[in-house]
Amino acid sequence: MKSRNGFTLIEVVIGLALVAIVSVAFLGALTTTSKVLFVADERETAKNLAETQMEYVRQLGYATSYTPAPIPDEYTGYSAAITAGSITSRDGNIQKVTVTIQHHGEPVTTLEGYKVNG
Repeated sequence: MKSRNGFTLIEVVIGLALVAIVSVAFLGALTTTSKVLFVADERETAKNLAETQMEYVRQLGYATSYTPAPIPDEYTGYSAAITAGSITSRDGNIQKVTVTIQHHGEPVTTLEGYKVNG
């Protein structure tokens, strides 16, 4: 009987197939992870910009509308919109302020707060 000194063609093909399957699964997971990290970064940036805009509005005097603060150049593609509406109350000096942050024209986050005149 002869001794075997190597692998047969079928064994090599099966081994390569297994390596390919593992590689495809790994690359799929890597792609998904990259997308998730991008979305998380986008949301965190938008949240920070919304909080900055809200603080900016709180420092301004009471008004019926507000112009957003300039967004720093390193946040290319982001924009802010601020709306203000009166709240029905006894004194009428409360307004609801809504800050919406968009990235490339798509809304990412909205932050609501209240401002009191006085």
